[in-house]
Amino acid sequence: MPTRMPMLFIGHGSPMLAITENKFTPKWHEAVAKMPKPKAVLCISAHWQTDDVMETSNPNPELIYDFYGFPEELYQVQYSAKSDQEVVDAVQDLLADLVPFQQDQQRGLDHGCWAVMKHLYPDANIPVIQLSLCYRLTPQSHIALARQLAVLRRKGVLILGSGNLIHNLRLLDWCNMDTPNYGFDWAKNAQNLLLDLIEKHDLAALANYQALGEDVMKAINSGEHFLPLLYILALREQDEPLTIFNREFVGGSLDMTCVKIGN
Repeated sequence: MPTRMPMLFIGHGSPMLAITENKFTPKWHEAVAKMPKPKAVLCISAHWQTDDVMETSNPNPELIYDFYGFPEELYQVQYSAKSDQEVVDAVQDLLADLVPFQQDQQRGLDHGCWAVMKHLYPDANIPVIQLSLCYRLTPQSHIALARQLAVLRRKGVLILGSGNLIHNLRLLDWCNMDTPNYGFDWAKNAQNLLLDLIEKHDLAALANYQALGEDVMKAINSGEHFLPLLYILALREQDEPLTIFNREFVGGSLDMTCVKIGN
């Protein structure tokens, strides 16, 4: 049987991690150090939401600097990864009969993708395709859609989720952004509850996160940063180990939790 590629969910935090020294990205590097080299990466980023399910098919995707107010250096970052039409077509074959689906030949890579890929594969020598998050799907439907992608793992494709487990920028404490592991009590409670469900592989409860109480609703206040994690968890097979790292908080209401599935 072909080798099964591991999977990653990366808590990507601020785009500044792409250009500044920090304690989080070295552990991203460690996570891929012993993994096989992927044929391609299929990235589900919190920063691409669409009416239909879409994927990038631009053979030479440019970078999207989808943020403002940051140093000019960040807007000069380049990451020249190409696409892979064979993988693009394989994704469409797997999903197009289930949901309204389109290839986007113009769109580039958003920072949820390139700011992570720049660390994981700095040589930009791995093709990258992005898959969007459809507004109209429920979390349960996202899980069902994700499971259709399982065959890609045995074709050498790394499936990468990029978001954050705890993500509420409206409540961020800007005065404590540099205070190590500074998290609000409600955020810590939500993290403990969610990580327990992740370790138990309780996808039903995670998909129904709106029923998990006020702390979790503050932590997952709009959902798009949480959904990429569901894609990774949905594809976990029964015998696969799960590793959680970078559990630290930033600014009270943001955490950097990452999840690796597989050896």
